[in-house]
Amino acid sequence: MGTFDYYQPTEIRFGHGRIREVGEVVSRFGKKCLLVTVPNTFFLSPILNGIQKRLKEAGVEVAHFDGVIPNPTTDVISAGAKMAKEFKAEVILGVGGGSSMDSAKAIAVEASHPGTAWDYLYFRETQPTHKTLPVIAISTTSGTGSQVTQVAVVTNTASKTKSAIYNSNIFPRVCIVDPDLMLTAPAHLTASTGFDVFCHAFESYLHVKKSPYIDLMVLEAIRLVTMYLPVAVNDGTNLEAREKLAWADTLAGLCITNAGVTLPHGIGMTISGQCPQVMHGEALAVVYPEFTRFTFPYAKERFAIVGGVLNPALIGMPVEEAAAQSCEEIDRFLKSIGMWLSLDGLGLTHEDVVAIADNSRVLPDYKNNPRIASRDEVFAILSASFNR
Repeated sequence: MGTFDYYQPTEIRFGHGRIREVGEVVSRFGKKCLLVTVPNTFFLSPILNGIQKRLKEAGVEVAHFDGVIPNPTTDVISAGAKMAKEFKAEVILGVGGGSSMDSAKAIAVEASHPGTAWDYLYFRETQPTHKTLPVIAISTTSGTGSQVTQVAVVTNTASKTKSAIYNSNIFPRVCIVDPDLMLTAPAHLTASTGFDVFCHAFESYLHVKKSPYIDLMVLEAIRLVTMYLPVAVNDGTNLEAREKLAWADTLAGLCITNAGVTLPHGIGMTISGQCPQVMHGEALAVVYPEFTRFTFPYAKERFAIVGGVLNPALIGMPVEEAAAQSCEEIDRFLKSIGMWLSLDGLGLTHEDVVAIADNSRVLPDYKNNPRIASRDEVFAILSASFNR
């Protein structure tokens, strides 16, 4: 078994109707709350109205920053931090998908430290301190796991680069995971964020920091997401599917908190940094068919086990055969949720591919993969993913 560590300080409140507890939760940390979200939408509006009502009932004063965008930028974070400072916010509440929750974490840093959030990236000598404002996270999608992680991903607009704050001081103090909030998420958003759940779990399973504890959560998360994501994509109102996906998302988030991600995430983050119109889950899905075939010979047993979760007929096959077949099973899963994509279909050019290959190893994720890719091997993966 070796040696391993596991750390998770976030209080998780999971289950139907738990959103009603938001006032009590937030008021524990302050009476002036900055609410951080994307611009109000048809499906988000009832959720936000209910949250603001409950906060008011709990005696919490609210300022609403609704400037979050997909792949949030340094400009977005600075605007939110400015509002937090002017309002004298005592607690930050991120409501939404990964973009909103990551923005809440980054705003909590910039609003309480000199400089900008970009000054506190994972590799900087200066890191966020205990002065970071407390963060509460409420997820409305099942995908990023940000409600339980110490990561905030941010894009620098000027340089078209994407990086992250990674520090224990930005763990949400409490997260509320209420499947009722996810019933109105659109089908493609459900598919894109849901595939991110699969990636978080699978890549944690391959990661150099994997452990027996993480293995247990990984296999359950993969079982749930592959069983229930196609159901939720086809019928977003299926409450059982939403509940199972919310739990799979939380499990996978706990996995990456203590292990991490590998090659596809480094490539995927570079794709969406270069081309912000590409959703994170899309950037992962588009390279996964080539990634699995690049990697499986170097992690045959683990690929074979995951293949058996996706298709029990693979259980008992020779490891080499099951591992190779697992790539086909992942392809089938992508097709079943409408995520069989190509780079050109996502609007990328050949020039974008070159730039992404040049920059995709800036983040260290590729070093955690069972097979470490060179720049030219990344370019080959991208080229094969261009026109599928």
